[in-house]
Amino acid sequence: MRLHGLTPDAPLPRDGVPYPDEERRRSRPRPEHPRDREQIGADVAAVLDENFSDPRSVPDQLVGRFHGIHVPIHPNPRVAAAALRGGARAREAGRRLVRHGTDTDDVVVGLSLLAAVGTVDDVPYIQTVGLLSCTFGPLAAHAMERLPDGAGALLWLADRVAGWGRVYVVEALCRLVEGHPDVRHWLLRNAVDGDFLNGYFAGKVALAAGLHQALVGAVADAEVVEHAGSLLHVLTSCQGMGMTLAHYPHAEEALAALLRHLERLGPSPSRYYTAALLAGSLGEHGDEGSIESVGRWQTCREGYVALLEREEWCETARNAIAADDHRLLWLAESASHLVLRAFGDLLGPPRKSAPQE
Repeated sequence: MRLHGLTPDAPLPRDGVPYPDEERRRSRPRPEHPRDREQIGADVAAVLDENFSDPRSVPDQLVGRFHGIHVPIHPNPRVAAAALRGGARAREAGRRLVRHGTDTDDVVVGLSLLAAVGTVDDVPYIQTVGLLSCTFGPLAAHAMERLPDGAGALLWLADRVAGWGRVYVVEALCRLVEGHPDVRHWLLRNAVDGDFLNGYFAGKVALAAGLHQALVGAVADAEVVEHAGSLLHVLTSCQGMGMTLAHYPHAEEALAALLRHLERLGPSPSRYYTAALLAGSLGEHGDEGSIESVGRWQTCREGYVALLEREEWCETARNAIAADDHRLLWLAESASHLVLRAFGDLLGPPRKSAPQE
């Protein structure tokens, strides 16, 4: 909670790592991962069944019982089944371990129990531990997804997680779009945050939130337009992670509509940056595994290049460089293959990767 207080509306610094029990965990032998995938979670379930079946047992007797046992951090059918068998006793144990646990494995097991049998009363605790999203994100997202009005709780967490935690939360939100306009509103404006791991869910967001419909239909606001550009750019370089631009069924339609919106809104440093990234990614220097045939995108690419050549767009880029905008400076130094008129003789030796927005 102290770390959350430092950044109440943003992800925890370093995802809250290291955890308080880090040294203790390092001092213990690491449990072996079951070779048989069907046996993952079996040892945890056995401990839980033993506790729940004994009427004399109390939740505190589970504290420390999972040392030396492989504890899965993802939803697990064996652990969930043990929770369902335990019913109210499992719920009580889950609350005890999540609220008061000081060992990571204990808290993970507690969260697994609440993911199966928790109620809306548990949401504040699930959200809080979910802020430590790299470890607890998968179960926190699963727990809130199954609860009534879980979408609202997930949206709160989505604004406060990054990295792998964001992957789990955004994927859960994609499954809740129907009947939740607030979820679609968020996905169209905030899902992509510039992290490499966005490639795992960008395609799911595009389909679930109806990206092409948002761009082709009514006049899209600036937030939707700029986020759409970032999302489409992710699709140009996510081979092996998720759906790529080449396999997005509305790719050409979305790219053409985005170009029209950029023309309508006019230049800004962020829009110039997005248009330039797309122009570069759709050409011969793009990721072949994500865009496949370069010829397929020639018309789209030419449209973006023509936009970047306009004097008002060039002037915006030059002014941004003069103001030390790190994104435009990176473009000037790294995107020599684009031959962007705005940069003239500012081009220098290339850097390896684009800065996050």
